[in-house]
Amino acid sequence: MAAEQYRAYIGGEWVATGTGGSFDNINPADHNDVIGTFPRGGEAEVNAAVAAAKAAFRGWSLTPAPKRGQIIQRVGDILSERKEELARLMTREMGKVLAETRGDVQEAIDTAYMSAGEGRRMYGDTCPVELPNKFGMSIRMPIGVAGIITPWNFPLAVPTWKIFPALVCGNTVVIKPAPDTPASIAKLAEVFEQAGLPKGVFNVVYGDKEVGEPLATHPDVGVVAFTGSSAVGRRLASVCGERLKRLSLELGGKNAQIVMEDADLDLALEGALWGAFGTTGQRCTATSRLILHKEIAAAFIDHLATRAKNIRVGNGLDENVQMGPIINEKQRDRVHGYVEIGKAEGAKLLIGGQPKTGGDFDRGWFYEPTIFTGVTRTMRIFQEEIFGPVLSVIEIPSFEAAIETLNDSAYGLSSSIYTKDVNRAFAAIRDIQAGITYINGPTIGAEVGLPFGGVKDTGNGHREAGRQVLDIFTEWKSVYVDTSGRLQKAQIDTDALA
Repeated sequence: MAAEQYRAYIGGEWVATGTGGSFDNINPADHNDVIGTFPRGGEAEVNAAVAAAKAAFRGWSLTPAPKRGQIIQRVGDILSERKEELARLMTREMGKVLAETRGDVQEAIDTAYMSAGEGRRMYGDTCPVELPNKFGMSIRMPIGVAGIITPWNFPLAVPTWKIFPALVCGNTVVIKPAPDTPASIAKLAEVFEQAGLPKGVFNVVYGDKEVGEPLATHPDVGVVAFTGSSAVGRRLASVCGERLKRLSLELGGKNAQIVMEDADLDLALEGALWGAFGTTGQRCTATSRLILHKEIAAAFIDHLATRAKNIRVGNGLDENVQMGPIINEKQRDRVHGYVEIGKAEGAKLLIGGQPKTGGDFDRGWFYEPTIFTGVTRTMRIFQEEIFGPVLSVIEIPSFEAAIETLNDSAYGLSSSIYTKDVNRAFAAIRDIQAGITYINGPTIGAEVGLPFGGVKDTGNGHREAGRQVLDIFTEWKSVYVDTSGRLQKAQIDTDALA
C-alpha cells in the first residue's frame, strides 16, 4: 500500500508541494510502517503562511473573544469524538503506548475547554485613580502572528498548550511541528477546518531548521513559542532578542525524585518506575535522577531493578506493552552513548544498557530500561539530559543532603519527594529549585489548570497552561478615560487636591 500523501495547510488551503522536496514519517516501532509522505517546506512556504496569518489577523482579532472560545470549544468536542483515531495515529508516529497517546489527546481536549473558557474571562484590572472624573483600567490585546515550534514527544498536547490560548487571545498561528511527528498536526488542521475556523487563522508548514529559522526571524511574527532543547532555545533567544521579539521557551529537565526513609516505599516505587520509564523516558519531566535515603536504598534498589527488568517493551499498539521505542535511530544512539559515558565514569550498570534486538525489535528503535547505581553528583549522567529510559540512582544521608543534591543541576523543571513528614514536605516545597514540585507523586503528570514551566536552564520565565499562559500571547494595555472636560496632570494636579 502506498503511503498517504499529506499536505501543508496555508491560508485555508492544502498545499501538496514543498520547496525542500518531501520526507517520510516512519513508525519508530516498525520501519515497514510509513505513516505518510510530507512536503518539506522552506522560506517560501513560511512567507506564504505568515502572509496568510497576517491577512487573517484583523478579522480574527475583532471576532468577540467568547465567539473565538466557542470555536475552540467545538475543536475540543471534535477531538473527543476522534480521540481513539488520533491516539492510534500518534502511537504509530511517535511510538508511545496507546494508554499514553490517549492521555495526550485528552490533554489537548482539556486545554481546548480551558482555553474556550478564557474567551469569557481574560480579565484585566480596574484601579482607583488619583484625579476626579477619571477612570483607569487594563486590558489584554493580541500580539499578531504567533510562530509555534513544537517537539515530537507530545504531538498534540504540547502544540495545543500554545495554539489554543494563542487563538482565543485573538492571535493567528503558523506552526512548525517536529518532523518526526507531523501527522498529528495535519489532523489538528482538519479538526480546525471542521470546527469552522476562518481561513488563514491556523497554518502548518513542515520541515526542520529550514522552516524554524525563517519562522522565528520573520518580521511579521510577533511572538514565538518553542518547546525543545536548551541549545536550540539559546539560539532562538539570540535571534529573537536581536529583534526585541517576544519568546517563550520551555526547555530541558534533569528531574529528580527523592525517597526518604519514612516514605511509603511501595508508592514511591510505582512513582519511580512511571517517572523514569513512562514515554520511554522521553519527557522533559521524566525522572532521570533517583535520590534515596541510605537507610532504605538497598531494598528499594532491589525491588526497582526487579520491576524494571519486567517492563514489557514493544510496539505501543499492543495493549499489553508498557514501554515503546525511542523516537529515531539518532536519539537511540545518543541514549546509548550516555550509557557508555556512565560506565566509563565508574557508575555501576545495574540493568539494561543495550538496544533491544532480535525478532520484531529489529524493525524499530527499542532500548532496554536502564538503571545505574553508584552515581555521583559530578558524573555527566547525573547532570546532563539524556531523554531516554536511563535512571541514575544516588544515595544520601539526610533530608538536607537530598535537597542539596536535587538542586545540584543546571535545570529546574519538575521535582518529587516521597515522605510522610508534613514538615519535610513543606520545607521541600520551599527549598527545591524547580517550577513543579510533587509531594508523594512522580515527576510526571502535570495538569492544564496550573502553570507549567521551570527555572534555570529550563526556560526564560514564561509559563504554559493555567491562566498564566495568556501572558505569552497578549500585550497589556493601560487605558485612562478622563471625563472632567479639562486638562488634568497626574502627580502634579494631585497636590492641588490635598
